[in-house]
Amino acid sequence: MDISDKVIVITGGAQGLGLAMAQSFAAKGAKLALVDLNADRLEEAVESCKKIGGDAKCYKANIAREDEVIDLFDQVVSDFGSLDGCINNAGILRDGLLVKVKDGEITKKMSLAEWQAVIDVNLTGVFLCGREAASRMIDLGSKGVIINISSVSKSGNMGQTNYSAAKAGVAAMAVVWAKELSRYGIRSAAIAPGFIETEMVAGMKPEALEKMAAGIPLKRLGQPAEIGQTAVYIFENDYLTGRVLEVDGGIRI
Repeated sequence: MDISDKVIVITGGAQGLGLAMAQSFAAKGAKLALVDLNADRLEEAVESCKKIGGDAKCYKANIAREDEVIDLFDQVVSDFGSLDGCINNAGILRDGLLVKVKDGEITKKMSLAEWQAVIDVNLTGVFLCGREAASRMIDLGSKGVIINISSVSKSGNMGQTNYSAAKAGVAAMAVVWAKELSRYGIRSAAIAPGFIETEMVAGMKPEALEKMAAGIPLKRLGQPAEIGQTAVYIFENDYLTGRVLEVDGGIRI
């Protein structure tokens, strides 16, 4: 796929990996629909993409709400006249042990609210956006691409019952969609990043960052732009579908 002038939705596009991917696509001349709940950061993200060479518009939406997702994709198609891609990146964390024990006594359990909040955004939100993106592409006759952002945690990471379950789910959905949507010329894949140096991670204590990097075979954290490069590669390689690309510096959880 030639990315120039292609219309691509990126959820969680105001910061972190979402913004890095948006900037990678903007440099290729894409037209971007950036979705987030942080209106101020969205405006900044749009301006940064325009300066790089792409076109961009911002959309405030809660991807865990079906009505908002349907309205979002209707609005994107109305604004741009087409839809060629969707990157399901938005996600949240509510980390905690399944059961916390101290001195033989259970002191805390992962609450249903902590479980459900992550599942609603990280799994159900991806399902809703993937469904609506695919529906619009089929209606428009667009041979598009859907990318789900998974994580190395999909293999199971301590303290992340909810997050690991969701990230395993979105990886599996990408494979399912590749099989179901290929007949319409739509490709689907997932990216499973390892530890990436986003704003959130960069705010950790230096000693914690050093310990994290020491466990990675390449001895460093990944850069957000490297995930952006991977997303661009998936779009540009027309024979890539149904795969989960692990971009993790060689780490295995």
